[in-house]
Amino acid sequence: MQEILSSFALTEAKLEPFGSGLINRTWKVYAPERNYILQKINSDVFKQPQSIAYNVRLVADYLQKNYPGYPFVSPLNAVSGDDIIFYKKNGWFRLMPFVEDSFTLDVVTTPEQAYEAARQFGKFTRLLSGFDSAKLKITIPQFHDLSLRYQQFLDAIVNGNMKRKRESNDLINELFDHKSIVKQYQFIVSNPECKLRVTHHDTKISNVLFDHNGKGVCVIDLDTIMSGYFISDVGDMMRTYISPVSEEEGDFDQIVIRRDFYLSIVEGYSDEMKDQLTATEKKQFMFSGKFMTYMQALRFLTDYLNDDAYYGARYEGHNLVRAKNQMVLLTRLNEIE
Repeated sequence: MQEILSSFALTEAKLEPFGSGLINRTWKVYAPERNYILQKINSDVFKQPQSIAYNVRLVADYLQKNYPGYPFVSPLNAVSGDDIIFYKKNGWFRLMPFVEDSFTLDVVTTPEQAYEAARQFGKFTRLLSGFDSAKLKITIPQFHDLSLRYQQFLDAIVNGNMKRKRESNDLINELFDHKSIVKQYQFIVSNPECKLRVTHHDTKISNVLFDHNGKGVCVIDLDTIMSGYFISDVGDMMRTYISPVSEEEGDFDQIVIRRDFYLSIVEGYSDEMKDQLTATEKKQFMFSGKFMTYMQALRFLTDYLNDDAYYGARYEGHNLVRAKNQMVLLTRLNEIE
């Protein structure tokens, strides 16, 4: 690791693991003059790490030119001049400044936190409204393509583990019963009133920096910045903020809708994006949560039928529990209309 740090001209520094991210490996770097964040990009998930660097560079340049006051956290250049380096057989690394006097959250515990996070994700997309999102490279192909996820689900029913299919029969039928969500998604992506924009695509609460007054500072973890639809960002916030328990919870009675958190997401995002969204898009707020929750249920059950090839499993039936969890959440979302 010291050799990697020397590529960024850091010769007197110590490292310690940092954060709770599941994809990339992250360290905090303590150097004499300031602190940094070092990340190793997971090239099993991101097949072209250079595309991530390309996207972040484009966005950073645009924001610096048009909104120089926005605290965008972008990678620093190595001695070679590159903002991402490949170190021998150890993989791809990047170094970023550590934003002092800031913190992240792993769990949303108040409506105010939900509001601040939603406002920051809305602000990020609004500031980039003049940027041509088609210029961004695809870092994860068809990441939030519900039509694809549904087809993968159908394929897993045909080709997957037959024993697990029998065990999941009731849940499979539930997912079939909600196929209208796929049709609504297809309506959105084919409707010119639903616009492609610069979209974060991973709006969990840990991807927002807060100051010590509890106010949002900026969004971070920019690996999935791509052209997309606002339902991806709003939907993922709804899926992960409005229930007090996560997708890992096996006691489904604990899955409830915190309506004040839902309203805070709508308010925070709308305060930044209301002049950007079309009338058609504004009608899709509730659908956003259903869209992301249904897609995640499909993905978890698909992986279960495929013997946990993608997400892995910490115990037998782990992905089945996750899929059932998301279907319960979807049911709760349907109940508040």
